[in-house]
Amino acid sequence: MTRRRDDDDRERLDTQVRVSRVERGSMSVRVSTIGDTSNRAFVLVPGIGVSSDYFERLAPNLNEFGPVHALDLPGFAGVPHPEHALSIREYADLVGAAIDELGLDDPIVVGHSMGTQVVVELAARRSDLSTLVLIGPVVNAAERKVLTQGVRFLQASWHEPGRVKFLAVSAYLVCGFRWFSRILPKMMTFPIEERLPSVRADTLVIRGEYDAVAPRAWIERVGQLLPSSRLWEIPGAAHSVMHAHADEVARLCVEHAEQPISADEPRLVHRYDGAPEASEREYRPSPLEFVRGVAARISEMSASVRNDDDAIAEAKSRHAEAMADAFDDTDTDTDTDADAHADDASPDAAGAEHGDESPAASRRD
Repeated sequence: MTRRRDDDDRERLDTQVRVSRVERGSMSVRVSTIGDTSNRAFVLVPGIGVSSDYFERLAPNLNEFGPVHALDLPGFAGVPHPEHALSIREYADLVGAAIDELGLDDPIVVGHSMGTQVVVELAARRSDLSTLVLIGPVVNAAERKVLTQGVRFLQASWHEPGRVKFLAVSAYLVCGFRWFSRILPKMMTFPIEERLPSVRADTLVIRGEYDAVAPRAWIERVGQLLPSSRLWEIPGAAHSVMHAHADEVARLCVEHAEQPISADEPRLVHRYDGAPEASEREYRPSPLEFVRGVAARISEMSASVRNDDDAIAEAKSRHAEAMADAFDDTDTDTDTDADAHADDASPDAAGAEHGDESPAASRRD
C-alpha cells in the first residue's frame, strides 16, 4: 500500500536522480530513479521513440507517495540500438527483467502509448503484478493503419503544450528515423485487444479529452476487455495527458493503487473535473529557472548521445531541481486557490459532482 506524505515530507521531496542499467545480453534498459525504496514503487514505461523525460512532471508527483523508476528502452533516448527490431514481447521481457533486478515487490506499472502494449504483454504473463495504469493505450483496433494513426497523432498534438512538442521532437531526433521506422510496424500490428482479457491486475485506464489516438469508444472497449478496470477521462488533455495534467494523473494513480476495484463499480468512462486549473499552475518558471532547465536538458541530450550515465544522472538532477524550484514559487502564489479546490480535486469528489457514487470501473468475472 502506498503511503501518503504530510506537508513536511512534501518540502523534502528528492530531486536527486540516480541512473542505473539493467543488462540482458547485448541489450540494456536505462533506469532513472527518484525517491527511496521503503514504499511500493512505480515503474514508468514510455511510448515509441520518446524517452523517460515524458514523465518529468508525473514522476515527482508520484514520488510524494513512493519511489519512481522511469525506464528508457533499447533504441530510444540514446540507449544503444539492438541488432534486430525488438517485438513488444521482447520489450516486455526487458521491463520484467528490470523489475526483477531492481528487487521490486508488486510495483505499480504505468505505460503510456506504446508503453501500454509493453505493460499489457508483461502483465498478461505475470500474475504477481496486481496494479497497472494504461495512459492513452494504442493501437485503436478500428484504425490500425499507419496513415490513419499519423493523422490522429497530429490531431492530438494540436492540443499538446509546447513543452511536450519540444520533448517529442528532441526525442525522435535522438532515436533516429531508422530505428523508429523499424519499431513502428511492431507497434501497429500488436493485437493488444487479444491480450487484455489475460490481464488479471486491477487496471486504471486514462485518456485525455482531445486524444484522437485513443478515442473514448476505444477506451470503452479496452475497459470491457479487461477483467478488472477503471476508466477516466481528463478534460482539456490530449495524448500526453500525464505531462500537462501530472497532478491529476498522479492522484488517480495513487487512489487506484489504494482502492481495489469492487465488482459493483459502474462500467463507464468517468470524467475528472476536480481542480481544473491545477495543471495551469503546475509549472511557470522564472527566466532563471527556465534557463537552468533548458541547459540541463541540453546536457542530458548530449550525455545520452555519449551514453554517459553519470552525466545523464547529473543533468536530470539539475533539471529536476530547477522544476522543483518553479513548483515551489508557483505553489506559494496559488496556495489559496489550491485550498479552495482541495475537496473537489479528489476522484470521489469529481464523481459526486457528476452524480456518480464511485469511480468508474468495470469487472468481468
